[in-house]
Amino acid sequence: MNLPNKLTLFRMFLVPVFLILVSVNQIPYNVTLATIVFSIAAYTDHLDGKIARRDNLITNFGKFMDPLADKLLVTSALIALVEYNLIGAWVAVVIIAREFAVSGLRTIAANEGVVIAASIWGKIKTTTQIIAIISMLIHLISTQEQYLMDLFQSVPFLESFFSIFPPVVMYVAVFFTIMSGLDYFKNGWKFIDTNK
Repeated sequence: MNLPNKLTLFRMFLVPVFLILVSVNQIPYNVTLATIVFSIAAYTDHLDGKIARRDNLITNFGKFMDPLADKLLVTSALIALVEYNLIGAWVAVVIIAREFAVSGLRTIAANEGVVIAASIWGKIKTTTQIIAIISMLIHLISTQEQYLMDLFQSVPFLESFFSIFPPVVMYVAVFFTIMSGLDYFKNGWKFIDTNK
């Protein structure tokens, strides 16, 4: 197994680790640790693709497992944020529904022998989702863990920033999620034979 695929599997392994940490408040600094784990997992998504393209290590396994690992990571984080009442359930539903719809479209297109390449909309969508989730987790730390509470109290700008920035960037992520989904269907629907 090549390095990019190992990184993908490592990202999948980190998903339950993240969920345990973010859910079990009895673990000291659990949200801080969850944020670190999520950030590492998100970085492996960038890293495995970069290495695979640079060293020509793109495989069918990677094509299937890499987006699956991404969806598991983002979905788990969104559900955790809903549980903490940091985002509305509708935000999670919109983002997750888009992932299911695009995955279905790509699967059908692949059966027709067509690969729908990721667009710039999809890359922006992924970036804004990751930024939104990490910023929301930092905001959560500031309400749960004393060291960041103290820091935010001593630096009022940080408290204000992390009260305003996370929801704004999450709405931006929802916008790009919808736009990227529409872009996928605009470019991919012509390859779909609805009579089959």
